Amino acid sequence: MSNNTNKCDIGFVGLGVMGKNLVLNLADNGYKIAAFDLDSEKVEAAIEQDVLETNKQTPRVIGCSSYTELLSKLKTPHLIVLSVPAGEVVDQVCQNLIGAGIQPDDIVIDTGNSLWTDTVKRESNYQDNFIFFSSAVSGGEVGARFGPALMPSGSAYAWTRVKPIWSAIAAKVDSVTGKPIERTEPGQIVVDGEPCADYIGPAGSGHYVKMVHNGIEYADMQMICEAYHVLREGLQFSCDDIADIFSQWNEGVLDSYLMGISVEVLRHKDPETGSHLVDLILDQAGQKGTGLWTAVSSLEVGCPAPTISQAVYARSISAFKTLRQQTSKTLSAPHVESYSDTQKQELVSQLHDALYCAKICAYAQGFQLMKLASVEQNWQLNFASIAKIWRSGCIIRAAFLQSITDAFERDDKLENLLLDSFFSEQLSKYQQNWRYAVAKATMMGIPIGAISASLSYYDSMRSAVLPANLLQGQRDYFGAHTFKRVDKPATQKFHVQWTSPGRPIEQV
Repeated sequence: MSNNTNKCDIGFVGLGVMGKNLVLNLADNGYKIAAFDLDSEKVEAAIEQDVLETNKQTPRVIGCSSYTELLSKLKTPHLIVLSVPAGEVVDQVCQNLIGAGIQPDDIVIDTGNSLWTDTVKRESNYQDNFIFFSSAVSGGEVGARFGPALMPSGSAYAWTRVKPIWSAIAAKVDSVTGKPIERTEPGQIVVDGEPCADYIGPAGSGHYVKMVHNGIEYADMQMICEAYHVLREGLQFSCDDIADIFSQWNEGVLDSYLMGISVEVLRHKDPETGSHLVDLILDQAGQKGTGLWTAVSSLEVGCPAPTISQAVYARSISAFKTLRQQTSKTLSAPHVESYSDTQKQELVSQLHDALYCAKICAYAQGFQLMKLASVEQNWQLNFASIAKIWRSGCIIRAAFLQSITDAFERDDKLENLLLDSFFSEQLSKYQQNWRYAVAKATMMGIPIGAISASLSYYDSMRSAVLPANLLQGQRDYFGAHTFKRVDKPATQKFHVQWTSPGRPIEQV
């Protein structure tokens, strides 16, 4: 066994924006890092920033020029963190580590946004070479630097080795109030509080949970944008007016990171023109795939997630800028009555309630999707724990998540958030304003697909009877797909020759 004296605690591969900030976060919490990147300038930049922030001549980050050197500088058994793009790059790094002499008891942690099925395959493929572990990371650049939300999964043994490190670097919340404990300065650490990191389950489960997190993120962002669209185009409010409204909303039930940054985006001025920068940003939204993966998974699992799916579609529609410019000249808009100041304030209040109710439904869809996937994959996910992880450090962090935590702590077998007494009461209380907001936006000709998709989801979920009876009749008519009857046992199926009135119904 090699001598571990003066060797580094953790090896790190990939020093892009997320990787560099995770390295500095680890260093703040007392870990010595051996760092490698194919771009040597990124390694040098990380070391320089570390020295600059600490004012120490001895860096906490040691640069490496090869995978072999990286392994040689680490304590054994090795612990190596990857922050590289999802896909083939992860496997390329794993193969390079195998070539450099990694050992079966070494742990490699993938922190990227990998597709969860790829993670399952990797754990199996590399089990004879090393322990492949994963830990999805949420929180962006700032979260990585000062405390992200972490969703680790894989080997339970590996988690025992990783847990102290992840608990140290994760975002923290006050154990009594559930509110985030902010860390904003280099070198600052937070000892007290609950870490936003907990073991999710077997391989792939952590990345699946992060995927759904991102799907909810897509929905939340889109719904905020739809509210902005109504206020900007429908009511002709200025960017500063809307920022003021969002700032006020952010002090109540809609308190969230995404609402907070929306205020800052709306207030930001372009130094070149003096105009609000948001008015100069091209209305074409990008996406990296995790929202799409969530929508696809919802279809595969058979879980309705229309708000998340609509948010993905909204980004797709935005990409057709030229086509939208063409159709805007040929498709007519509705006649819109002018609004008095009192009516405008009334709609602002209705939009607030609509956004809140739609948000509840988006989260209900995400958590039900995770529940069905958990059953299908035998993961046994702890949903109260997942909600706790998301309370701070991640992009969808919000005061709202404490209520979700409470719901699953009241009933750990809760099938859908809409069945929880608190959320059902909230939806009942605010649904009328939700309906008014959707109706008024529709009459204005302003698309609010995600907010209205949530309303349709709510109305579908509260309907004991849906028109699927006619749909089954249609299917049996053209394809003899059979149907069940409300007045017969559920195990029986029937078929009828529809073109012959009075023809007997056959049991099949």
